[in-house]
Amino acid sequence: MAGASKPVDVSTKQQRIAELARQSPEMGFTSLAHLIDLKWMLEAFHRTRKDGAVGVDGQDGEDYAANLLGNLQSLRDRAKSGTYQAPPVRRAYIPKAGSATETRPLGIPTFEDKVLQRAVVMALEAIYEQDFKNCSYGFRPGRSAHQALASLRQQAMAMEGGWIVDVDIRKFFDTIDHGHLRDFLKRRIRDGVLLRLIGKWLNAGVLEDGCVTHPQEGSPQGGVVSPPTILPKAAFWRQ
Repeated sequence: MAGASKPVDVSTKQQRIAELARQSPEMGFTSLAHLIDLKWMLEAFHRTRKDGAVGVDGQDGEDYAANLLGNLQSLRDRAKSGTYQAPPVRRAYIPKAGSATETRPLGIPTFEDKVLQRAVVMALEAIYEQDFKNCSYGFRPGRSAHQALASLRQQAMAMEGGWIVDVDIRKFFDTIDHGHLRDFLKRRIRDGVLLRLIGKWLNAGVLEDGCVTHPQEGSPQGGVVSPPTILPKAAFWRQ
C-alpha cells in the first residue's frame, strides 16, 4: 500500500535498543513489549534449540512447529495480556564438573516457555550487553571460556606474573534473592509486561517426583533466562 511504513526487522530493533542503552547508562526502559511482534517471536523460535530435553508437557520443537504461526501468535497475545501462565520446570540432575559425587540440578522449561524466554532475552540482552565491563566473559553472546583464558594469559604476561585466584560462589544460582533480583532489574527494565513475565518464571515452581514446590529463592538453571543466559548475570555482573 502506498505510503505504508516498511516493517522494521528484529536486528534493527535490537540495534536501536542497544544504542539507547549505550547513550543513557542510567535510563530505565519502560516500553519494550511493543517491539515483540510476530516477527520477533518467529526469530525467537528459530534461536531456540529444537532437540533439547522436554518440559512437563512433553512437547518438543517439532510438535510446536506443526502450528507454528498460530502457536506464536497465541503465545505473544497471552504474554502481553497477562494471561500467560508459566508452567513449572521439570527437575533433572547432571554430574557437576570437577566432582565425582556431586550433581547439579537443572530446571527444564516447556518448549513454549523456552521460546517466550528467548523473546524476552533478545530484548534484555541488547540493553545489558552495553553495561557489562569488557573483562566480563561469562554467559555472553559471542564470548567464550577460551577467550577469557586468552585474555587472562595476555594480562599475566604483561604483568610478568602474579597471583591468579579462582573463586566460586557455592550454589549461587540456587540462592539468588528474588527481591534483590527484581530491584536490580528495575534499574534498567521498567516495562510491566517483561517484569510480570520474569516474576512468573521466578514463581513457576519445580516439578520433581510428581510434586511441585515453589522455592522462595534461586533461579533454576537450564532455561533460557537462567544460565547459560542473561538474567542472573545481568543482575550481578553489571558495571
